[in-house]
Amino acid sequence: MASRRVVRTVRRSQLREIVPLSDTTVYEMEQRGEFPRRFNLTARCVVWDLAEVEAWIEERRNASSVGKIKTKPAPDVRLRKARPVKSDQG
Repeated sequence: MASRRVVRTVRRSQLREIVPLSDTTVYEMEQRGEFPRRFNLTARCVVWDLAEVEAWIEERRNASSVGKIKTKPAPDVRLRKARPVKSDQG
């Protein structure tokens, strides 16, 4: 008797709770192959494989801990036009 893997799936609302990214960001990352692909259970029900999403999160955690994920520098708040922060030195 062959053992079958039970695939746990998550819908969009559940995915938002697990991965705090916008729908657009998730879609763009899927298109670039950087996020697990969604699939249709029915014509109106889209889901993601929970194991794939969890593996992706773990992969991102490991990449972050070794410095492989580049972060953008924080904006210089002294240069913004609305509510600029005054320098302590001048």
